[in-house]
Amino acid sequence: MDALILSCGTGGGHNSAGAAIKEELLRRGHIAVMLDPYALKSDGVSSAVSSAYVNLVQKSPAAFGAVYKLGNLYRRLPLRSPVYHLNKLMAPAMEQFLQQQHFDAVIMPHLFPAEILTCLKERGVPLPKTFFVATDYTCIPFTEETDCDCYIIPSEELRGDFAARGVDPQRLLPLGIPVSAAFSHPCSINEAKKALGLDEERSYVLLCGGSMGAGGLLEYTDILLKHFKGSKVTVITVCGNNSALLEKLHARHAAAEAEGRLISMGYTTQIADYLKACELVITKPGGLSSTEAAASGCALIHISPIPGCESLNMSFFAERGMSLAVKNPAAELARACDTLMDEQATRKMLEFQRRFVNPFSSAAICNYIEKVLTESAPTALDEAACLSALSQRPRMRCVS
Repeated sequence: MDALILSCGTGGGHNSAGAAIKEELLRRGHIAVMLDPYALKSDGVSSAVSSAYVNLVQKSPAAFGAVYKLGNLYRRLPLRSPVYHLNKLMAPAMEQFLQQQHFDAVIMPHLFPAEILTCLKERGVPLPKTFFVATDYTCIPFTEETDCDCYIIPSEELRGDFAARGVDPQRLLPLGIPVSAAFSHPCSINEAKKALGLDEERSYVLLCGGSMGAGGLLEYTDILLKHFKGSKVTVITVCGNNSALLEKLHARHAAAEAEGRLISMGYTTQIADYLKACELVITKPGGLSSTEAAASGCALIHISPIPGCESLNMSFFAERGMSLAVKNPAAELARACDTLMDEQATRKMLEFQRRFVNPFSSAAICNYIEKVLTESAPTALDEAACLSALSQRPRMRCVS
């Protein structure tokens, strides 16, 4: 199989989902190419799109929430969205690229390339099989105006949400959000600590702000250091690509770092190991970061959602017992930490995570794509066969 994975740099989650699928395809011996479609115009266009999103989220999450709300209002109109018309400008470059290359499947963990290929499809351009992969626990605005052969969604419980928005129910397949195999690979807490060079005699709390280092990580680090002062708990704060935040942490908490009570870092490629090494994970509720934590078997607290899809992600997890939602960190964060330091509460949360999150989604997605390309695909998705093709590896809790 020759597969094209199209994603954009508006947040790291979309690219992480694409990379997880690419990892699994390559493991199976297929050819997989991952591309930002805006790079077909120029690297400058790709960078501008990514930078605009990151700056908005980091500097004004409330403004992003207002844009998301506007999108939800606009989708009620019987008109194509501005997003569609902007992406339509990319259609000629994408058509030329697809004419020059051969692909059997196009996999899209991002709305924008799905809009581009929908433009081409409406113009009658022959396309490979197209697969949209939702990376949030909701049907984000304008998904319904795309026309893909299959929509892979995070959960059976979201089928009604997507169908109500206008996505063809016959094209919905609840296989989960794809994450790297590193997150579902079993290891004990002590094994993970040893791999990272951490002290096995201490407990660790992981505080993350996603790839952009968004959210009030400085404030939350203050709260955690105060709450765990005098204990054998170390706070690990991951700032992602937010170098300014990392510098502030170093300056404010140099003493805590010297004492071993705080480890602050920027972007890391070892996040799977850190998730497994920590007794508790505190993160903003990105679709990918939440799924990675659940796949790793982590006691989970959600904080600082970016208004819009992350608020809905937090609700989805909290309502099903998969996380604790902290809406007022100053008043609630310390108490939430104490709640999940209780072994029984953590065990119950992990049971809910195993019920609702598929840690082997990447394998399930690749199984289905292989099935579609090697057999005559039915008019409706053969869902029973697809679900039975889920990875047979056992789900394993990472315990010490």
